[in-house]
Amino acid sequence: MRVHTVIDSPLGQLLLVGEESGTAPGGTAITSLSVQGMKKAPVVHEGRHDAAAFAEAERQIRSYFAGELTMFQLEFTPSGTEFQQQVWGALDAIPYGATTTYGKLTERLGLPRERVQAVGGAVGANPLLLVRPCHRVIGADGSMRGYAGGVERKVQLLTHEGALQPTLI
Repeated sequence: MRVHTVIDSPLGQLLLVGEESGTAPGGTAITSLSVQGMKKAPVVHEGRHDAAAFAEAERQIRSYFAGELTMFQLEFTPSGTEFQQQVWGALDAIPYGATTTYGKLTERLGLPRERVQAVGGAVGANPLLLVRPCHRVIGADGSMRGYAGGVERKVQLLTHEGALQPTLI
C-alpha cells in the first residue's frame, strides 16, 4: 500500500511518499522525498495520507536539522535504472559535512571521464532529496551546480552540515 505525508522543515514542506514494509524502521520504506517547488516533484494520485506511517522518518529528519543526526537509517525503495542505483549508492557513501565533485564521483565509480555528464544526470534524478545526500556533490571549481530542490537549499544544507561557512549579510 502506498502512503504519503507532508512535514514542515527548515527547507519548507517535504513530501514523503512510501510503501508499507515489514522490515523498514517505522514500517514504511521511502520511495521519494521532495520539497515544494522541486523540479520533477512527484504528484500523489494514489494511496492514503498517513502521517503516522512516517513517524520514524520525521523523527530522523528533525534530529538531522537539530544537529543530532548525521546519517539516516531508513529503508528506501526508489525506482531507477541499474546505473542510477549505482550512482545513488555512491552518494550514500559521501560523509556528513563533506563534499565531492561530479568528476571524483565518476572516478570513484570506476567510470571513464566522459561519463561525468551521465553521472550528473543520475545525481539529478535522485528521488530522495536530503536523505540520500546528492546535495554533497558540487562542481570541480567549488560552485554549487544544480540541485532539484534549488541551489539555495543546497547551500542551506551544506552550511548546516558545516561543509560551507555561513554567509554574513
